[in-house]
Amino acid sequence: MVNHKRRKRLLKLLAEHQAATVQQLVEWLSASPATVRRDISWLAARNLLTRTRGGAENLLPKKRQFALSSETFQNNIQCFAARKRAIARQAASMCQDGETIIINGGTTTFMMAEFLANKHLKILTNSFLMAERLLVTSENEIIVPGGKVYREQNVILSPFDNDITQHHYAGKMFMSVYGLSLLGLMEADPLLIQAEKRLISQAEELVVLADSSKFAKKAGLILCGLDRVSYVITDTDASDSAVQLLEQYGVKVVTVPPDEIAPDLCAPHFNPAYDLQSAAILQTETSH
Repeated sequence: MVNHKRRKRLLKLLAEHQAATVQQLVEWLSASPATVRRDISWLAARNLLTRTRGGAENLLPKKRQFALSSETFQNNIQCFAARKRAIARQAASMCQDGETIIINGGTTTFMMAEFLANKHLKILTNSFLMAERLLVTSENEIIVPGGKVYREQNVILSPFDNDITQHHYAGKMFMSVYGLSLLGLMEADPLLIQAEKRLISQAEELVVLADSSKFAKKAGLILCGLDRVSYVITDTDASDSAVQLLEQYGVKVVTVPPDEIAPDLCAPHFNPAYDLQSAAILQTETSH
């Protein structure tokens, strides 16, 4: 295992277990004691962990670790998690190596990151959590727009019309939405409308990730009509009538059964403390 990958793995283990001895890390990393001690020294010198007698501790104690994001995002990602994860897996299976894709900020689209880890794509996303996670868990090329980070919505929004998104074109855009009706894609937050429309205009096909609860949600803002939607990926709890109506509008509908077991989405698949530390490793590695 190359140095930076082993060190990222070491930090991830500490984020999960809070502390570990050299011997434990030797077994987990399949590395020699001398290598583990060198890695601990290297990471401690950069304030990425705390050295202890005979091992190391996570730099951020568990009680001080950051929340997944704002309460809104954390609550939303846990709602219907089994449905969302299955939908995200199906969406990721539609991506072929070498493609350019767009992914918007949303809880269902965020779950795609787990299934894109072994892909080789160019990904434009306005989700800072998605970008951060993919940077440390995959070899995908990641592009983010410039602008302000809005924690509650988990997105980066630019106040300018001529931001970086206008220079990138994608075969597919994968989008989470607030609601779905015969009027089209519904959004409750006016802050998102302009940015989402800008992203939609840069993609050939629009793939909507919407668990079946989204069919019952109504909002006052229409993002776009169903005529712009190429695919809807939903779960098998969606009613036959809803699926048939979408198909009548020319939308291809894919239904997937919910995952039998939905993992803890905060760890180990996603741990903000680990990801922030790993990003620091990447910066340090690439600067030498």
